[in-house]
Amino acid sequence: MTPDFSIEAKLAEQFKNSTKEILIAGVDEAGCGALAGPVVAAAVILNPEYLPHGINDSKKLSAKKRKYLANIILSNHHVAVTYACKTRIIRDNIRQATLWAMAQAINALTPPPNIVMIDGPHVPINLKCQTVPIIKGDTKSLSIAAASIVAKVCRDAYMVEAAKAYPGYGFEKHVGYGTKMHLQSILQLGPCRIHRDDFAPLQNNFFIV
Repeated sequence: MTPDFSIEAKLAEQFKNSTKEILIAGVDEAGCGALAGPVVAAAVILNPEYLPHGINDSKKLSAKKRKYLANIILSNHHVAVTYACKTRIIRDNIRQATLWAMAQAINALTPPPNIVMIDGPHVPINLKCQTVPIIKGDTKSLSIAAASIVAKVCRDAYMVEAAKAYPGYGFEKHVGYGTKMHLQSILQLGPCRIHRDDFAPLQNNFFIV
């Protein structure tokens, strides 16, 4: 399945009589399943007159292609990005931290959207716009796929910088996910300050260096 603009078109048609201008945003996150680093949420309003070619679920694209598309999206469309740090993730739990980041990204969009499509079954509460949850939305909607690309590229860049501050963990390679290399580095070095201490296999097993 390749994402397209059909969901956005249907929503615009559905709401065209209730508002003068229909602005539809797609929202997605990156980093929920990682053992280290933030969760990053991106909200994107695509210009329907200039839909970038090649947008897809970020997981289906090469790193080079993601960076190329992210630059186009950031340069030509409305985008907002929010980071939920380790402290918030541990305090609120991963789901609530992710929904918080999504809400912050949505609220930071200028101009504000009328409708927001969110990847997955859960949506932030108390938003001022219509929210539409879409399961596997990054494979169906161009707007959500665009948000997935921006979130992934921004988070990867964060983790590459983190690798300089915390050498030896290989953050520049696995960007915080639980690969064999990452787990071995934790066993050797112990967790660092951006590791999510309450996530298995970190919980109660290591000290903070």
